[in-house]
Amino acid sequence: MGSRVRRIAVVYVTGQGTTGEIAEFIGKALESPNVVVEVVPTGHLVPDLSRFDTVVLGSPVYHQALMKPFVIFVYQRLEQLAGTDVWLFSVGMAPAVTGPIGRWKARAVPKNIATVRDSLAVRGYRAFAGRYERAKLPLRAQLRYLLLGGRHYGDLRDWDAIQTWAAEIAADSAQRAETTSV
Repeated sequence: MGSRVRRIAVVYVTGQGTTGEIAEFIGKALESPNVVVEVVPTGHLVPDLSRFDTVVLGSPVYHQALMKPFVIFVYQRLEQLAGTDVWLFSVGMAPAVTGPIGRWKARAVPKNIATVRDSLAVRGYRAFAGRYERAKLPLRAQLRYLLLGGRHYGDLRDWDAIQTWAAEIAADSAQRAETTSV
């Protein structure tokens, strides 16, 4: 007996392209014969999210908060998201810091992000490191990064961790589809 086709949306906002690249990667990782994935930036025509079984949302983090346009987008669609399985990811500095203070801060979810996460009743939330080009960061951000234990610049994304998280979403989606079709 074949499984029904599941629909997954990966919707994101991006500041400098890093979050978009991660969203595209997650979308490709979620594709399978029984899964149709749409990857859409919030600035484009986003389909009715209630049509999807699972919605993965992503935003960069600036000043310990998700981007304001992303938060507005999410709150405008709370009703559409109410019946779907929602997953949330962010891309920021915290996962890239290695010092004791940085590791401690990285474990804590900033209040602004926790508020969005909790209002969506997400099935899972992950913070990923992004790409940090020293020349593109203001001096204040460079100092904060160094003080928190950030030692490297460049592409700091952990593609294996992102792949593992996408596999968790895929497995959860498949399991939920099986239990609803029985």
